[in-house]
Amino acid sequence: MHTPTTTAEGHQLPTALEPRNPGMALDLDWVRSAQANTSAIERRAKTLPGRRSVKKDYQAAWLCKAISLIDLTTLSGDDSQGRVERLCAKAKQPVRADLLEALGMTGLTTGAVCVYHDMVETAVGALQGSGIPVAAVSTGFPAGLSPYHLRIAEIGESVKAGAEEIDIVITRRHVLQGNWQALYEEMSEMRAACGDAHVKAILATGELGTLRNVARASLVCMMAGADFIKTSTGKESVNATLPVSLVMIRAIRDYYERTGFRVGYKPAGGISKAKDALVYLSLIKDELGDRWLQPDLFRFGASSLLGDIERQLEHHVTGHYSASHRHAMA
Repeated sequence: MHTPTTTAEGHQLPTALEPRNPGMALDLDWVRSAQANTSAIERRAKTLPGRRSVKKDYQAAWLCKAISLIDLTTLSGDDSQGRVERLCAKAKQPVRADLLEALGMTGLTTGAVCVYHDMVETAVGALQGSGIPVAAVSTGFPAGLSPYHLRIAEIGESVKAGAEEIDIVITRRHVLQGNWQALYEEMSEMRAACGDAHVKAILATGELGTLRNVARASLVCMMAGADFIKTSTGKESVNATLPVSLVMIRAIRDYYERTGFRVGYKPAGGISKAKDALVYLSLIKDELGDRWLQPDLFRFGASSLLGDIERQLEHHVTGHYSASHRHAMA
């Protein structure tokens, strides 16, 4: 995983990487006891956008922090080598040099670049020497309904091509049917297939029916050794939301308190505005603490988010908003 370089205030802060979550035996009593008070969670989520407000230099610092936590992503059917190479160049230089100089920032990069398997080799080549890892979506992304042996094989091929992180999709029906043993075994085998590559388990929360299912699926995936749990593929009709994030984050906290192992969190899909990124960062700080505000434990799955953050940073430096085309993504 990418080693964090700066604090929220922009200072250098080398942080030791967390030991990987080794998983544990499936504890069905713990899973079945997990509940979610939907009305209370939704009330809490509604208060979040108005609870924290950072301004001026503090806001700029937090926005730079957000950039360092982005999995800069392209997952389109018309992806080309040229597009991926340009995206990787953006990952290495996410903000215009003149703005970084004015902000006093150096060494700022995104957390990773996320692509389909077919583009892993291109991304690895384009990022060589940068320290930025390549994440590959795998296991029949986004539906996860291809033959199981092919899903496992796809993980191996992406690792062989140089991906350091694998974003896998779970079989949703296991959750909807309450077949926690099947989900645990699937996740365990996918974790094993990743080898040294870190695995992010995509729950596709918009298709799991209830927040209780989200809580239980989160626990099962962590028990099976997931390094991260991720909300969505970005292809569902409902992707990352604050209520879902609260449920998943509290499952992560519960798992840490019981096992001593920290698991990462990745909201993905629908987070496109700088102000939304600030809400998520404040949520993580409140619920999990500062240690989770590092790239090895938190990522945004996003593409357009970076462009909006760069516009906000230019406004901070110059006092004017610029046209979006001045901050091209790829």
